[in-house]
Amino acid sequence: MAIATTVGTLPEAEHAAQLRKAVIASTVGTAIEWYDFFLYGTAAGLVFGKLYFPNEDPLSATLLAFGTYFIGFVGRPIGAAIFGHYGDRIGRKATLIATLMCMGLATFAIAFVPTYASIGIWGAILLTVLRMIQGIGVGGEWGGSVLLAMEWSRSHGQRGLIASWPQFGVPCGLLLSNFAILAFSAWAGNDFATWGWRVPFALSIILVGIGLWIRLGIFETPVFQEILAKEKVEKAPVAEVIKKQPKEIILSALLRLSEQAPFYVFTAFVFAYAVGTLKMSRDFILFAVMAAACLSFFTIPLAGHWSDKIGRKKMYLIGIIVMFVFGFIYFAMVDTASPALVFIAIFLSLIPHDLQYGPQAAFIAESFTPNLRYSGASLGYQLASIIAGGPAPIIATALFAAYHTGYAISAYIAVLCVISFIAAAMMPDYTGRDISDDAYSED
Repeated sequence: MAIATTVGTLPEAEHAAQLRKAVIASTVGTAIEWYDFFLYGTAAGLVFGKLYFPNEDPLSATLLAFGTYFIGFVGRPIGAAIFGHYGDRIGRKATLIATLMCMGLATFAIAFVPTYASIGIWGAILLTVLRMIQGIGVGGEWGGSVLLAMEWSRSHGQRGLIASWPQFGVPCGLLLSNFAILAFSAWAGNDFATWGWRVPFALSIILVGIGLWIRLGIFETPVFQEILAKEKVEKAPVAEVIKKQPKEIILSALLRLSEQAPFYVFTAFVFAYAVGTLKMSRDFILFAVMAAACLSFFTIPLAGHWSDKIGRKKMYLIGIIVMFVFGFIYFAMVDTASPALVFIAIFLSLIPHDLQYGPQAAFIAESFTPNLRYSGASLGYQLASIIAGGPAPIIATALFAAYHTGYAISAYIAVLCVISFIAAAMMPDYTGRDISDDAYSED
């Protein structure tokens, strides 16, 4: 049976207060979940190859470490299906509490996984299982967080901005995870690979407690309450959305290629590339990525706001074009190994991503009917993980091994941009549309 917190028709002031709480709960929750998810990526690029695959040469160990990293992306569509089902059946709030617990407990457990030296290959197996659970958790997080904020918004003219705040959790999580690695790297010194890397994973349990406290204090969204009141809850929402809106699911996945794959090249692969190949300082690269994350604090909501003015599709296409060009500029600068140029390249690297990521939440979520929205938006968003984000560091590593130049990776990014441009151009644009159940019932 579907359940939700009933609030009825709230006065304007109380509705505005709930909107603020929903936005804060979404943003804080996604920041915590992405902290957990990114922490693994940074550790994979820096220490997991040596600790869990010590018998391999450095390149093979890096590929194997990113292989366990990829498993998390395989879990994301699974999480989208599982939590999408419950998000459309029992509500956004209850489902988001479950996703936070799933991610948080898995991340905490990673802190205690023994290395190859202690239990052999079983260490890598345990790491892979926990990474899968991480992926399942984050797979259900995005859709619910976006809907929690967006479905409390009454203003069509600010929906892109409001939906971009859960996206804001990405640079927050990236900053927190890299800061944690940087801080404990400095504290542990030469013991970082022994025990220092484990502390940030263990501390994640505190963040989970904070996130749960915030999320327990919010109401269910008015849109989902409307679905409950009209008894329009689907018994099998995942199957229904695949049957009724397959085009939107596929296009949502493909339009993400141009932002998700480059993002993980710029924030995960760069550690293996700059530190391992170019022999640059680990802490320097960490600091540069943190600076890029700070810049995203402004560019993500700004891009979401611009999408309210010029339309989601137009804003998104602009971001794809910028990414196409920047991919070549990025590696031209990084390959110099000049600290100044490398820092500038990394600092600016998330701007092309943010121009797409800011409007993306509303662009995707608006395309799905309300009683199938959690499932549809989550599936479309997370399917990109197994064709873009997950394999990106592996493909980047293999391309560099084959061609010995960063321009091969730039070409890879360019190809993804072409695919995404076509998909985004085909995606319907509902920038000014009412997202209540009544509006979709008229179609």
